[in-house]
Amino acid sequence: MKDSHWIFLSALALIDALTVGTAAAQGATETVQGMLAAQIRSQGFTCDKALGATKDTARSRADHAVWVLRCSNASYRVSRAPDMAAKVEPLR
Repeated sequence: MKDSHWIFLSALALIDALTVGTAAAQGATETVQGMLAAQIRSQGFTCDKALGATKDTARSRADHAVWVLRCSNASYRVSRAPDMAAKVEPLR
């Protein structure tokens, strides 16, 4: 009886941990796309609604992140380096 109770509680804890981890990952993605959208808007580009952001690992380097930002009206390649304005390239 005690063993089955322990297994049940362990399973509940695991499900809770996985749910929290998934929510945190989704929140991080929303933060990145929102932050990138705000940055390109401040530089004069239009992003009506940010739909997603994907890191371009092939183009990214240490201290130089490259993202593809999808907005409802356009897509952009956004290159970011610390303490500098982003380089924004509209994509087709």
